[in-house]
Amino acid sequence: MAVKKSNFDINKYQIQNTLQKIKVEIPDTGDAFEVSVKQLSWSQRNQLVSKCLEWQKDGQTNFNGDLYVKESLKEMIVEAPWGRTTESFLSSIDARLGAALESLVPKAYGDEDGIDPTNVKKG
Repeated sequence: MAVKKSNFDINKYQIQNTLQKIKVEIPDTGDAFEVSVKQLSWSQRNQLVSKCLEWQKDGQTNFNGDLYVKESLKEMIVEAPWGRTTESFLSSIDARLGAALESLVPKAYGDEDGIDPTNVKKG
């Protein structure tokens, strides 16, 4: 019995080059606004994760989550009520707005990725 093979559709696995409008809500205040974001590619995310790994003299690694979130937001947010998303803007906001924006950032590590930062070896 012959098995019918389906054609592989690469389009299902490529990021969209279109902007996505996302409504962001701040739970503590009830304020809401829209931002336009672009999707990070797999490669861009990996580059940001690598940039945020800090190697210690003993060969251990530390992950700088603050840097990862800020760099991701600067890369992803294209349009926002405050204009360009810059380092100075991100350093000026409080935890309520920061947490709302952080929800836009893809996880650096997680079960779906199968990566454990404590197992990263210097190569």
